[in-house]
Amino acid sequence: MKITANEIKPGMIIEHKNDYWNVLKIQHVKPGKGGAFNQVELKSVIKGTKLNERFRSSETVEKAEVAEKKFNFLYIDGDNCHFMDNKTFEQVEIPNLIIGEQFKLLKENLEVNISFMEDKPISIELPKNVECLIKTTDAAIKNQTASSSYKPALLDCGIKINVPPFIESGEKVIIDTRTLEYVKRVG
Repeated sequence: MKITANEIKPGMIIEHKNDYWNVLKIQHVKPGKGGAFNQVELKSVIKGTKLNERFRSSETVEKAEVAEKKFNFLYIDGDNCHFMDNKTFEQVEIPNLIIGEQFKLLKENLEVNISFMEDKPISIELPKNVECLIKTTDAAIKNQTASSSYKPALLDCGIKINVPPFIESGEKVIIDTRTLEYVKRVG
């Protein structure tokens, strides 16, 4: 299905240069001179390589035909994550490489959307936000303003993020799964 470059969204799978690409990031750029365009960061579904591409607003791209199904996360077995469809009890195994660093955010029974192309799982979409526990964080520096500075923190799942100075070790926080950034404190 043909779509215009303005309709490209993160998480979408498009056909480009004889390959299928997962859209990671998109930025609309309107230079002072010349026409507007979209700067799109793509990751190959098959090869795993990344590509930055510019699409003019008037260009069209081919949106890949993918089927999406809801699955619940079961467990991680070495380099693979296992999911189950709650209706059919069908199980799917997906390599961690396809999921990326987000596989560390998976928790038992977490509901995810898995995209399939020709019955092969090609991408996974986690809920927008997940709750995580701060394992360790640096002490806040005195007289530092909360609006301008963040400090490093390590989550219980092993991902490093930046959090505001008032967040302490042992606290629960909400993390944006797409950007792996702090959203808010729980409670």
